[in-house]
Amino acid sequence: MTLKELELFYALCENPHVSKLSRKLELSQSAISLAIKSLEKKLEEPLFDRLGKKLVLNERGRIFKEKTYANFLSLRDAESFFKEAKISGILNIASSKTIGNFILPQIIFDYLSMYKNISINKEITNSARIIQMVKEGMLDMGFIEIKCDDSLLINEVMGEDDLIIVSSDNSLADELYLDELFSKKWILREKGSGTRDVFLKDIADVTTNLDVFMEYSDFQEIKTLLGKNSDIITCISKVAVLKELKSKQLKEIKLKNITIKRNFYCIYHKQKYQSTLFDSFKTYVEKNFSVA
Repeated sequence: MTLKELELFYALCENPHVSKLSRKLELSQSAISLAIKSLEKKLEEPLFDRLGKKLVLNERGRIFKEKTYANFLSLRDAESFFKEAKISGILNIASSKTIGNFILPQIIFDYLSMYKNISINKEITNSARIIQMVKEGMLDMGFIEIKCDDSLLINEVMGEDDLIIVSSDNSLADELYLDELFSKKWILREKGSGTRDVFLKDIADVTTNLDVFMEYSDFQEIKTLLGKNSDIITCISKVAVLKELKSKQLKEIKLKNITIKRNFYCIYHKQKYQSTLFDSFKTYVEKNFSVA
């Protein structure tokens, strides 16, 4: 049954003269009669007694009205809400750890402050997991640190990031060749991390002798280890250590002949329905995405 059929049913309950209701609603009598007959056919029994030119609610019609009217009002309210409040709903998103910890929080806060009737469910995990979740329809969109060439997904650039080498050893020169750092204990992100994948790919032509001493998944963990152990070194997003670089707790070591940059991406399924909320949020993130 349709909302229009129900709307005409309740209208006839109050105004049983089809001709009068036709003039009031500016609908033809035949259109009203067809809608009521369609509703009765779906319910497999009449809701009105036909008394001359009047349609009088019968005993089954009265119980139908009693059982359905409250739900009809709720549905009509929901329909009005969706027509009037296009930017509303619930978004399910996920982001890689760099984006989720250092870039998206303020963007999401500002966006939610602009609009009512919006909820954003956010998860932080690695890029490989986000790609899989988007493919399976578990997410509306994902924000990742590696380019995704999956034919089922759309991949849009949100911004650019610098990956840098950092240590707490102030005795190190400001610029070195990579092989001059082999004596250090290298700690990298876990497998599946965009930071790790981009770094290892970019140095693959230079050396394969890098010995990974330990893996980490939490930014605070690596910052703590770096601060307490001067023989540790890592490759990390610059945005993740801006505060520590400014306070000189950590030092950036530039690599001779190697510059490591990467893009941050928004991904979503090619078959995803792009609602007004979806487009609005994606556009807002793109305009405000900053790693500075």
